[in-house]
Amino acid sequence: MSERRRDGVGANTAPSADEKASDAAAPTLPPIDPRLSVWLSPGFPVGAFAYSHGLELAADRRWIAGRDGVELWLRDLLERGSLRNDLIIASAAWRATSACNWPDLVSVHDLALALQPSAERHLEAVTQGNAFMMAIAASWPNTALDAARETAAGDIAYPVAVGLTSAAHAIDLDGTLVAYAIAFVSNLVSAAIRLSLIGQTDGQRIIAALLSPIHDTARAVAGTTLADLGSATLRSDLASLAHETQYSRLFRS
Repeated sequence: MSERRRDGVGANTAPSADEKASDAAAPTLPPIDPRLSVWLSPGFPVGAFAYSHGLELAADRRWIAGRDGVELWLRDLLERGSLRNDLIIASAAWRATSACNWPDLVSVHDLALALQPSAERHLEAVTQGNAFMMAIAASWPNTALDAARETAAGDIAYPVAVGLTSAAHAIDLDGTLVAYAIAFVSNLVSAAIRLSLIGQTDGQRIIAALLSPIHDTARAVAGTTLADLGSATLRSDLASLAHETQYSRLFRS
C-alpha cells in the first residue's frame, strides 16, 4: 500500500493530466547567475521599494483594480512599455561594454536619461542607477567595470547600470534580462500589495503568470537595437506626470 500524505494524496500517485499540462506550459527560463540574484534582490541597497512607477496614481484614479487589472498593467509595461524599453537599453549597454565600445556606451547612457517621460521617472531611474553603481563599486569591483563607469560618468539610468555591470562581470545577456524583468515586476507587485490593490497570494499568482511573457520578451529583446525603442503605454507615462501633484503619496513616483 502506498504511503498517504495528510492531504489524502498518495505519495506515489502519478501526476494528473492538469498537473502535466501545467508543467508543460511552464517556461524554460535561462540559468540566472547567483550574482544577479543578489544585485536585483529587494535587499540590495538601491531603494526600489520607494517607487511605484506611476502605479500609485493609477490606483488613486481607479484606473486599475484587482488581480486582473494589476496583471494587465504590468504585462503592458513588459510587452509594449517602459519595461521593454529598459530591457532594450540594458541589452545595448551590455553589448557596448562587452565590446569595449565606449562611444556606443555613452550614446546608450545619454539616451536612457533623455527618454524618461517625467521628472519623477527620471528620479526613479537615476537614484536607483547611482545607488546600484555605488554598491557594486564598493562590493563587486573589477577593472572592466571601472573602465565602463569612467566612460559613462555622472548620473546613470538603472538599466544601463545593470547592463554594463553584468557585461563587466561576464554574465550572460539572457539571464540578465530575465532577472531584471522579474525584479521590476516583483517590485511593482509589492507596491500593488502596499496600495491594497491585491493581496500577497494574488501577487504571487501575477508573478507566476508573467514568467512566460518575461521569458518571451527577454528572448525577443536580446536581438534588438536602440532603433526598436518605443512605447504604447501612455496612461502609465501620464500617471508618472500626475503623481507629482497627488495629494497623499506613499511612493516617490
